[in-house]
Amino acid sequence: MNVFVTGAAGFIGGSIATGLVKAGHKVTGLVRSAEQAEELKAIGITPVIGTLDDKALLAEQARAADAVINAASSDHRGAVEALLDALRGSNKVFLHTSGSSIVGDASGGKSSDVIYYEDNLPEPTVDKAARVAIDNLILAAAKDGVNSAVICNTLIYGHSLGVNRDSVQLPRLLKQARKSGVVRHVGTGQNIWSNVHIEDVVALYLLALTKNVPGTFYFVESGEASFIDMTTAMAEALNLGQPQDWPLKDAEAEWGYEMANYGLGSNSRVRGKHARELLGWVPKRTSVVEWIRNEMV
Repeated sequence: MNVFVTGAAGFIGGSIATGLVKAGHKVTGLVRSAEQAEELKAIGITPVIGTLDDKALLAEQARAADAVINAASSDHRGAVEALLDALRGSNKVFLHTSGSSIVGDASGGKSSDVIYYEDNLPEPTVDKAARVAIDNLILAAAKDGVNSAVICNTLIYGHSLGVNRDSVQLPRLLKQARKSGVVRHVGTGQNIWSNVHIEDVVALYLLALTKNVPGTFYFVESGEASFIDMTTAMAEALNLGQPQDWPLKDAEAEWGYEMANYGLGSNSRVRGKHARELLGWVPKRTSVVEWIRNEMV
């Protein structure tokens, strides 16, 4: 297939694009600079330079492709609307990347027993309402001749399979630890996130490319862990003693409001049945703690 991938110079998009090339697909990737374009060429991806604001470019690429994967931003409504407009009535696959912070509770590092399922999602917080509205727009496009899906990733771990980029959450903890000599988590670190290895993420996108049921929402998870378990493993791997609690205001000063409250300070516990039941997805990596101990650093 000819697949157009936005965010092809990023951690998720670059890994997906690389996986597509290895599987024999032809990939065109949206990048922002000539430097990124050269990176993509080196791994067999055809670059297109532009941004998510270039609606005409997005539409042109979507019409030329057999399928579209949006891995650049979960929050850019204009880009999504441009892609959906171009795909309407084509029955082409459109896979949109979302993230499970949409169910995050901004608990400040406290634990929660609440688990969310694909067919029973909560009303979003004010902070996440716009992202959820985009997800719903994409799912509704299935009624207009778009083979659409929302792929809602959890905490992704593992090293990039494409260009050399970091994932979102754990590398921030690692960077702070190396800078300060102390591994820290938000609050007491009792908050829990579902998680998944990047190799298993890529495998799911590849399956969805040919097996998606239009209008499906997928949680992508193969286990879960508390942040204190992850930071303890990180501290062991770095020989930095025990991890330390960090007040939310200090975490916000280091990582910003969004990352401290949702990416690192919330609970996001979900279960994904759709990928397993509809796509036959079987994740191979199931322990983020083991990966931190043995492979992260």
